[in-house]
Amino acid sequence: MGYNGSGGSPEPWGGENLNFLTDSCEITTVDRDMNYFRTVANITDAEGNLLFSTNGVRIADATGNTMQNGDGLNPSWYTSQVAQHPDGSMVPQGCLILPKPGSTNVYYLFHGTLDDPATTTAHYLYMTTVDMTLNDGLGAVVTKNQVIINDTLNVGRITAVRHANGRDWWVFCHKVDTNMYYRVLVTPYGVLQAGVQSIGLVRPRDFGQACFSPAGDRFAYWAYNYLEVFDVDRCTGLFSNAIQAHTTDTLVQIGAAFSPNGHYIYITAGTNVYQYDAEAVDFSASQVHVAHWDSTYSPFPPFATMFDIAQLAPNGKIYIATGNSTLRLHVINNPDEADLACNMVQHGVVLPRYYSNSLPNHPNYHLGAVEGSVCDSLGLGAGINAALSGAEGRLRAAPNPSDGQFMLGYPANTKIGWLEVRNLAGQVVLRERIPQWSTVHEVDLKGEALGMYQCSLRWGAQVLTTRVVLTGSIR
Repeated sequence: MGYNGSGGSPEPWGGENLNFLTDSCEITTVDRDMNYFRTVANITDAEGNLLFSTNGVRIADATGNTMQNGDGLNPSWYTSQVAQHPDGSMVPQGCLILPKPGSTNVYYLFHGTLDDPATTTAHYLYMTTVDMTLNDGLGAVVTKNQVIINDTLNVGRITAVRHANGRDWWVFCHKVDTNMYYRVLVTPYGVLQAGVQSIGLVRPRDFGQACFSPAGDRFAYWAYNYLEVFDVDRCTGLFSNAIQAHTTDTLVQIGAAFSPNGHYIYITAGTNVYQYDAEAVDFSASQVHVAHWDSTYSPFPPFATMFDIAQLAPNGKIYIATGNSTLRLHVINNPDEADLACNMVQHGVVLPRYYSNSLPNHPNYHLGAVEGSVCDSLGLGAGINAALSGAEGRLRAAPNPSDGQFMLGYPANTKIGWLEVRNLAGQVVLRERIPQWSTVHEVDLKGEALGMYQCSLRWGAQVLTTRVVLTGSIR
């Protein structure tokens, strides 16, 4: 988040990072040659080390400098207005990063911009490819601004959910003045336009946010006073069972985020935040008003701390930007709770440096396969998860015995978990973080002594355990 601080600008100017490697939100400052506005995406490796980020105009490597061949994204009138939009796009959800299925080094950036200022629409969904093996590990752009869709599109709202096979991805955007959703299929063998579905409300050119539930079984679209939620078939990429709700707020409607368990969805409307129950018999009537702007400014007028783009974070909390460049974030501490028990705290997060609505656009990277789906031809949801279908769930290792490398399968959880592996002497030989909504985790004990080990997976007070035997080579 934040602004260019490489020129030595004093605080509160400069950049900042929000780190969720633990259950808390750790905030640190950093100086880099990049401004971030509403268009933000970034990606890390499996250990949480930053690989690269983008603000919709260029891509920065892990050092904060422009990645090799990483400038010139989204060629358009809008991105060329340097004086008006200095090095950063204001399009909400204007970019999204996905790892190429089957690769550990190649990443796809899907992105778009405001191509027609007269009609405030986009004309393209682009794809840019990054190879992290290049430029001494800092990465380089190998293809840029490749047109995936050429049509009149609503700006932003680029979203993605993992395919039911646990490997591929579905990417979505919306055609303006229609009820048509484009879907793109991302596989190890290429990226292809998979079709268009007409469903739900006709959407004019608008300005808002779309999101999937963490489990990937629901999709929400919020803009112009109408919230719409669909069921999702991750096998086909198709939506169904549309439900709608309407508000009369006159300010910009921009933010939307699901609770960790997917039961509730929160929307922002300038001076208000609402909660809806996605499982209610009468969805529209389930609206609860959880916050009205309390007239706070940061640091002083006219920088109001109102309600803007929202994002569910890895610690299970929802963070909401303020609609202006401020030193505050709002936070919903218990979004799985109904009504005011969700504990919405206005301007509850104090930041050391200014930011401008730059919450990144992230899908659920840890979502696994849908076990039993006809699309699970890869078997990623079979076998290892078969023993987990009981009410209590189990922890299972496969293969077991193993040569030291094995997979753990377990039921999905809305909380961050921690894995501990102990030897027979009770010594901890491995401790690793388990992301929300993951169902499998690869363990590497190569180099440890042969014998029996106990694996314990903990989510708060809930603990699952299993034993694994290391016998050397199993080939």
